[in-house]
Amino acid sequence: MVKFIVEDQDGNRQEVEAPTDMGFSLMEILKASEYPILATCGGMALCATCHIEILEGPDELGEATDIELDQLENLPEYFPTSRLSCQIRVSDMLEGAVLKLRGEDVI
Repeated sequence: MVKFIVEDQDGNRQEVEAPTDMGFSLMEILKASEYPILATCGGMALCATCHIEILEGPDELGEATDIELDQLENLPEYFPTSRLSCQIRVSDMLEGAVLKLRGEDVI
Protein backbone atom coordinates (compact mmCIF):
# COMPACT_ATOMS: atom_id res chain seq x y z
CA MET A 1 0.00 0.00 0.00
CA VAL A 2 1.06 3.58 -0.68
CA LYS A 3 -0.19 6.76 1.00
CA PHE A 4 -0.36 10.20 -0.59
CA ILE A 5 -2.26 13.45 -0.06
CA VAL A 6 -4.91 14.80 -2.44
CA GLU A 7 -5.90 18.46 -2.39
CA ASP A 8 -9.30 19.14 -3.92
CA GLN A 9 -10.43 22.24 -5.80
CA ASP A 10 -11.46 23.88 -2.51
CA GLY A 11 -8.02 23.40 -0.92
CA ASN A 12 -9.09 20.57 1.39
CA ARG A 13 -6.45 17.88 1.84
CA GLN A 14 -7.07 14.22 2.55
CA GLU A 15 -4.77 11.23 2.77
CA VAL A 16 -5.48 8.45 0.30
CA GLU A 17 -4.20 4.90 0.57
CA ALA A 18 -3.95 2.70 -2.52
CA PRO A 19 -2.66 -0.76 -3.41
CA THR A 20 0.53 -0.87 -5.46
CA ASP A 21 0.15 -4.43 -6.70
CA MET A 22 -3.01 -4.22 -8.80
CA GLY A 23 -1.89 -2.08 -11.75
CA PHE A 24 -4.30 0.78 -11.09
CA SER A 25 -3.74 4.24 -12.52
CA LEU A 26 -3.90 7.22 -10.22
CA MET A 27 -7.06 8.30 -12.06
CA GLU A 28 -8.79 5.02 -11.14
CA ILE A 29 -7.88 5.46 -7.47
CA LEU A 30 -9.09 9.07 -7.45
CA LYS A 31 -12.41 8.07 -9.02
CA ALA A 32 -12.78 5.15 -6.59
CA SER A 33 -12.10 7.60 -3.74
CA GLU A 34 -15.08 9.61 -5.07
CA TYR A 35 -13.15 12.68 -6.19
CA PRO A 36 -15.05 14.66 -8.85
CA ILE A 37 -13.05 13.62 -11.90
CA LEU A 38 -14.77 13.13 -15.24
CA ALA A 39 -12.01 11.20 -17.01
CA THR A 40 -14.25 11.03 -20.06
CA CYS A 41 -11.69 9.29 -22.28
CA GLY A 42 -11.26 6.44 -19.81
CA GLY A 43 -7.51 6.80 -19.36
CA MET A 44 -6.24 7.23 -22.92
CA ALA A 45 -4.79 10.77 -22.43
CA LEU A 46 -7.31 12.25 -24.85
CA CYS A 47 -9.41 14.58 -22.69
CA ALA A 48 -7.29 16.04 -19.84
CA THR A 49 -10.26 15.96 -17.45
CA CYS A 50 -8.06 14.06 -14.97
CA HIS A 51 -5.50 16.90 -14.84
CA ILE A 52 -3.55 17.09 -11.57
CA GLU A 53 -0.58 19.08 -10.34
CA ILE A 54 2.20 17.42 -8.37
CA LEU A 55 2.71 19.86 -5.46
CA GLU A 56 5.21 17.70 -3.57
CA GLY A 57 6.69 14.39 -4.42
CA PRO A 58 9.35 12.43 -6.13
CA ASP A 59 10.67 13.26 -9.54
CA GLU A 60 10.64 9.54 -10.29
CA LEU A 61 7.02 9.68 -11.49
CA GLY A 62 8.51 9.90 -14.95
CA GLU A 63 8.24 12.32 -17.78
CA ALA A 64 4.96 13.00 -19.50
CA THR A 65 4.59 11.33 -22.88
CA ASP A 66 4.13 13.40 -26.04
CA ILE A 67 0.42 12.51 -26.12
CA GLU A 68 0.02 13.62 -22.51
CA LEU A 69 1.91 16.87 -23.15
CA ASP A 70 -0.27 17.61 -26.19
CA GLN A 71 -3.37 17.46 -23.98
CA LEU A 72 -1.83 19.44 -21.13
CA GLU A 73 -0.56 22.20 -23.38
CA ASN A 74 -4.09 22.81 -24.66
CA LEU A 75 -5.47 23.48 -21.18
CA PRO A 76 -6.26 27.04 -20.06
CA GLU A 77 -4.09 26.46 -16.98
CA TYR A 78 -0.97 24.36 -17.36
CA PHE A 79 1.86 24.09 -14.82
CA PRO A 80 5.39 22.66 -15.10
CA THR A 81 4.30 19.96 -12.65
CA SER A 82 1.00 19.20 -14.41
CA ARG A 83 0.21 15.59 -15.27
CA LEU A 84 -2.74 13.51 -16.33
CA SER A 85 -3.59 11.13 -13.51
CA CYS A 86 -4.56 8.45 -16.03
CA GLN A 87 -0.93 8.25 -17.11
CA ILE A 88 0.54 7.64 -13.64
CA ARG A 89 0.56 4.09 -12.31
CA VAL A 90 0.09 3.66 -8.58
CA SER A 91 3.45 2.57 -7.21
CA ASP A 92 5.77 3.15 -4.26
CA MET A 93 6.95 6.32 -6.02
CA LEU A 94 3.71 8.03 -4.94
CA GLU A 95 4.50 7.55 -1.23
CA GLY A 96 4.18 10.90 0.53
CA ALA A 97 3.32 12.85 -2.62
CA VAL A 98 0.91 15.79 -2.51
CA LEU A 99 -1.35 16.12 -5.56
CA LYS A 100 -3.82 18.87 -6.42
CA LEU A 101 -6.89 18.21 -8.55
CA ARG A 102 -6.87 20.61 -11.49
CA GLY A 103 -9.43 19.16 -13.90
CA GLU A 104 -11.51 21.97 -15.37
CA ASP A 105 -14.59 19.84 -15.97
CA VAL A 106 -15.50 18.11 -12.73
CA ILE A 107 -18.64 16.17 -12.03
